[in-house]
Amino acid sequence: MVIKREMTKKFIEEAFGGESMAHMRYILFEAVAEKEGFPNIANMFRAIAFAEIVHARNHYRSLGEIKGTTDNLQICIDGEHYEVNEMYPAFNDVAKIQDEKEAERDTYYALEAEKTHEILYKKAKELAEQKKDIDEKSFSICPICGHTVVREPPERCPICGASNDKFLIFE
Repeated sequence: MVIKREMTKKFIEEAFGGESMAHMRYILFEAVAEKEGFPNIANMFRAIAFAEIVHARNHYRSLGEIKGTTDNLQICIDGEHYEVNEMYPAFNDVAKIQDEKEAERDTYYALEAEKTHEILYKKAKELAEQKKDIDEKSFSICPICGHTVVREPPERCPICGASNDKFLIFE
């Protein structure tokens, strides 16, 4: 059943956002705890981060936002398109105006990486509409800027210059 009343919908949308951000915070905190030598605290962060995914999924489902693959891909395309054409250019401009070098770099990295994501989602949607899966089984992600490539990473990341040995491979 999809939520119909506006106030409840607004609250559940906010809850989804809050749970999603909590999940990300806890994953980030997990890495810090692990690095500082607190493996059990890291595990606690990881476990509770998973609980936050459960909450977010439940909220998103009750909003009626989990759909079929082609619809989900279109949602991703729309989101990436907005980030590439509106959100990150504006955020980057403000960071430049306010001389916030770290924010300027981070928004530039995200903007450039999101361009690739939009292309990948569009290709996947075209194939899914034909009832075909994508051929790509391996993706390489730069952990510095988020640049995404199919298969093997380049010798150097074209966005941030990281060497290919730093890339994470998803197979």
